[in-house]
Amino acid sequence: MKRRHQLVAGMAAMLLSFASPCAPALAAEAVADAMAAPPPLELFFANPQFTRAALSPGGRYLAAISGAAGRRDALAIVDLQSKALNIVAGYGNADVLAFEWVNDERLLFNVSDKQIGADGAYLVNGLYAVDRDGSDLRQLAAQGGSSGAPAVGSRLRTQATLPWHTSMLGQRGAQDSDWVYVRALDIGAAGTVQAVDLLHLNTRTGQTRKVARPDAVYDWLLDNGGEPRLATASKDGVTSIHYRDPASGQWRVIASFDAYTGGPDAFTPLGFGSDGTLYVSKHNGSDTASLYTFDLAAGKINPKPLIVTDGYDFDGALVSRRGKLLGFTLLTDAYSSVWFDTDMSAIQNKVDALLPGTNNLLSVAAGNGAPWVLVRSYSDRQPSTWLAYHVASGALTRVGGAYPGIDPARMGRQQPVRYKARDGREIPALLTLPPGGGKGLPLVMLVHGGPYVRGSSWGWDDESQFLASRGYAVLEPAYRGSTGFGRAHFEAGWKQWGLAMQDDIADGARWAVSQGHADPGRICIMGASYGGYAALMGLVRDPDLYRCGVNWLGVADIKLLYSGHWSFESDLGLAWKKYGMPTLVGDPVKDAAQLAATSPIEQAARITRPLLMAYGGADERVPLIHGTRLREAVTRSNKAVEWVEYPREGHGWSLPETRVDFWRRVEKFLGRNIGKDMAR
Repeated sequence: MKRRHQLVAGMAAMLLSFASPCAPALAAEAVADAMAAPPPLELFFANPQFTRAALSPGGRYLAAISGAAGRRDALAIVDLQSKALNIVAGYGNADVLAFEWVNDERLLFNVSDKQIGADGAYLVNGLYAVDRDGSDLRQLAAQGGSSGAPAVGSRLRTQATLPWHTSMLGQRGAQDSDWVYVRALDIGAAGTVQAVDLLHLNTRTGQTRKVARPDAVYDWLLDNGGEPRLATASKDGVTSIHYRDPASGQWRVIASFDAYTGGPDAFTPLGFGSDGTLYVSKHNGSDTASLYTFDLAAGKINPKPLIVTDGYDFDGALVSRRGKLLGFTLLTDAYSSVWFDTDMSAIQNKVDALLPGTNNLLSVAAGNGAPWVLVRSYSDRQPSTWLAYHVASGALTRVGGAYPGIDPARMGRQQPVRYKARDGREIPALLTLPPGGGKGLPLVMLVHGGPYVRGSSWGWDDESQFLASRGYAVLEPAYRGSTGFGRAHFEAGWKQWGLAMQDDIADGARWAVSQGHADPGRICIMGASYGGYAALMGLVRDPDLYRCGVNWLGVADIKLLYSGHWSFESDLGLAWKKYGMPTLVGDPVKDAAQLAATSPIEQAARITRPLLMAYGGADERVPLIHGTRLREAVTRSNKAVEWVEYPREGHGWSLPETRVDFWRRVEKFLGRNIGKDMAR
């Protein structure tokens, strides 16, 4: 019990603060003193101390995952009325990873071991339920993994009854009983995932009921009442969306389209209103997607959009409580909210007045008449902070922050920009400048991975802010092929690896020079995954523009994405290789010459600038062989190559010690090549 008391005392000190949430502005002298030395690197790349919070269905209680240096992440319950705090899941050998409210008295959660890299059992997390007072803890699904899983204590009432591949759905259910919907992988004889089943699980007894699955479903969507209403399946490169009739319980297909390239019938289901209305994001003949309702009886989109986000595809989520749709959160340059409900609109205005200068996103409890609203507040300089707003009194209570050691006064400013590529295409980007700004700065072109995803959005980011704190301007381009900026921008990137996509990045660097932000003689290109590939191809195609490159986890040979390797095959699915890659990246036979010309390993002799490379030994997306073969090829003619392998890591740095070590290497590498230690 001693360990438990220590956790409670430490968590209480960190979680709850009832002082004003707005810190006083620093005096100019204090700011100048603080800027004399940059913030410690470890502040940026430690695990966040606060990762999630959610109100109970009745709105009186708050559940949160919180930790600190030297302590595992724990699940805490705060009584917002009495200010009492209770740790209901906190262990010395495991971290609480995620949770869901089952009802006002009970929660579902899983655990992980954040001290184990991708070579361990990181993704096999088990499933548990516990009452909000810490009683009736039950293991519902087994843990698995080659290295064994952490035990979470001795208070378990029974052993798990479900297999390790059972996990939380991540959606709000009915929250009015001990039952909850969970996912269960359907694993075939060869060990591959055939589909995702949906189980109705009693969190006290372990009893389950399987929902009838219409096809090879990979995603499920609950309605406003918390019942299964939509299932998305994929087969032979075709996505089909199935609707479950509430009266008959029968499934029927309401849409089918290409799984990778979409098409005129493609849409993204977002959720259901209380009256059963289905809300979707769809292009509907326009370049950018907007918010529509779907006529389930007619099987087609209602023609008039509800929300149009000019220059952006609609990307958002419903905000609702039981029986009522309140509004939407949506993403353009940053996240914001659109309220249909006048009371929520008034609360938003009051919160914004109390927290000026930050973006304040509201979330609500499932039940009606909840006394509290949860606020996530952030800006380009401030990491996410969570607060509870009391509707009746208008009081704000600070709950916790992701990176409490970060001082916003010492962070740089970030702004969304758009520049023209050489063919006239407009390229969205984010520009982050060091604290105090400046002109003619050393520039880092930070390239997002994917590539067919949305890159960063406005807000505090550990990588860009770390680089800015070291005196660099940072430009993050949403090159063609990036999603979220219209269909034409996405399609313009098809089969353009190393070609027009690469030109967009180079044109961004030249734009930064033309605007006076960057010194043309001090530009470095860097990124991970596809971003690492782009860093390599930048050195191949534009050696006069870039003085150096940093590639971590980058694709070195496009052909290897198709073939894998005899000892370690890429985890990209067979369907992606068969139906997606030939159209988006290139056909391995028809486009063989282009893929060779745009594969860094085939152009290794042209990489003459200093290069830092880092790879994970357990990476199944871009296996280690990409890095080792490239290192062998590049070092034949280029001795300015630095190499590091992290044997325990996968496709991304999961361990804080890896992140700290890698970014310390980056700091020194940039310093020598474009920074303060650069030889003139």
